[in-house]
Amino acid sequence: MNRVASRVLSNAFLLIAAASVVIPFLALMSAALQPSSTLAPRLEWPSDPQWSNFAEAWTAAGFASLIRSSAIIALVVVPIALICATLAGYAMGTMRLRGKGALFAFFIAGLTLPYEAIVIPLYFDFRSIGLIDTYWAVILPLAGAFMPFGIFWMRSHFEAIPRELIEAAELDGASSFRVLTQVLLPTARPALVTLGLLNFMWAWNQFLLALILLRDPSMRTAPSGLGTFVQQYGENIPLLAAGTLIVIAPIVILYFIFQRQFISGMLQGAIK
Repeated sequence: MNRVASRVLSNAFLLIAAASVVIPFLALMSAALQPSSTLAPRLEWPSDPQWSNFAEAWTAAGFASLIRSSAIIALVVVPIALICATLAGYAMGTMRLRGKGALFAFFIAGLTLPYEAIVIPLYFDFRSIGLIDTYWAVILPLAGAFMPFGIFWMRSHFEAIPRELIEAAELDGASSFRVLTQVLLPTARPALVTLGLLNFMWAWNQFLLALILLRDPSMRTAPSGLGTFVQQYGENIPLLAAGTLIVIAPIVILYFIFQRQFISGMLQGAIK
């Protein structure tokens, strides 16, 4: 009886969790297809879907330029963050280093550092070296901000690998770099894909740094451009809903492409 009750509660929890994600998305989709005069869209499929709202939102907000800027930043940040986190996680998880515990604690402390506390010093520092209004003004802080979680994630993965596997490779004369690239990385694909997707999502959704460090309107990212779009078309709910869906579409598409690896990586992390 307890097993049946546990299964029912688990299924109910999963249904509630799924509904909490799917229903807002459906409501947003329904609102985006309503006529522009609709002030309070309801969760229902419109009799005459206005697919033209997406084209109008794309043109009015200039999403071609906004998405290009977000893509440039995310596609540069993700490889940098993955490489640095993998190398640091490998060292922290497999090597015997003096002061490794204190160094790891220092990295983990970075998880508590909010963007609001660093954005103003970053602005003045980057202005003094001429990086304001360049993509590097956002890329470099984001790559650094993603390091604490990335190192924690990859360290957990490498620590879970049997030590005997590494020792066997070392006995065969493999260097540390060869052990990493030819022995450990092939097993780390789910962890790397999951971390890469999380980094891409965080970089894509970054609002504050892009808003302050990229003052040139032609370099605005999708979230910051969406904020300006909301100010201009605040009363056109269907147009705002269409613009919101355009901004989140790349993340949703990437998740569906890599969902197996993402779920596998998350399950590995949960088990560890």
